[in-house]
Amino acid sequence: MYAILVDITKCTGCERCVTACLETNELDVQRANKDRLSSRDGLSANRFMAIDNVEGDRFARLACMHCVDPSCVSACLVGSLTKTKEGPVVYDSSKCIGCRYCMLACPFHIPRYEWDKTVPLVRKCDMCIDRLRDGKQPGCVEACPNGALKLGQREDLLKEAHARIKALPDGYKQHIWGEHEFGGTSVLYISDVDLNELGWSEAVEAGIPSITNPMIEMTPLIAGSVAVGLLAVNWVIRRRMKLSGEQSDDHKSGDEH
Repeated sequence: MYAILVDITKCTGCERCVTACLETNELDVQRANKDRLSSRDGLSANRFMAIDNVEGDRFARLACMHCVDPSCVSACLVGSLTKTKEGPVVYDSSKCIGCRYCMLACPFHIPRYEWDKTVPLVRKCDMCIDRLRDGKQPGCVEACPNGALKLGQREDLLKEAHARIKALPDGYKQHIWGEHEFGGTSVLYISDVDLNELGWSEAVEAGIPSITNPMIEMTPLIAGSVAVGLLAVNWVIRRRMKLSGEQSDDHKSGDEH
């Protein structure tokens, strides 16, 4: 399973990874620049990646975390989101019904919706899945001039991350963000500052699907129950209206006699 290791200590915030993402995904640069100013985190349906100033001169890549057990995949009722064998979580627009459950389920608030489109889609980073299958690196990783991003197999990157921390115990926090949080992610972070601003502060080790699946599995039953309830209410109202009309007719007939 492919993953990306992000070393915060090496990131300078140059945003070459963001530029490469825009070019690789053939996104509208002008719209992306506008979205950068209007979006709370710089991400949008036309901007899959952003750079966040974490603390002082420390910066971090923001994009889809490609969770090991993705909550967006679990929440999707029609299978438009899938976790591939390569690692990335990908989206099939032909199956999407626009329910946006994936947006609600994601603990990192990553999927974005094309609110301004007549036929809107959900949009997000797919870790350049086509490039991976062609033996290439994701655009962002290839473009990074400082080695802050590294592609590899998740288990290998975890070993490397632990080795870096062990070699420089005073240079890193004794933690790998994404190793266990939310069931584990395929984007891993090592840093010399806390990454609370990236959404890790209240992270739990349990995968979100293990929490949400029981409710999602109940969705058809809940929907059916609601429908039956509405039909019952409708029948009662119509019955009362009918009885009221019959009583009114009886009164009229009595008055005429």
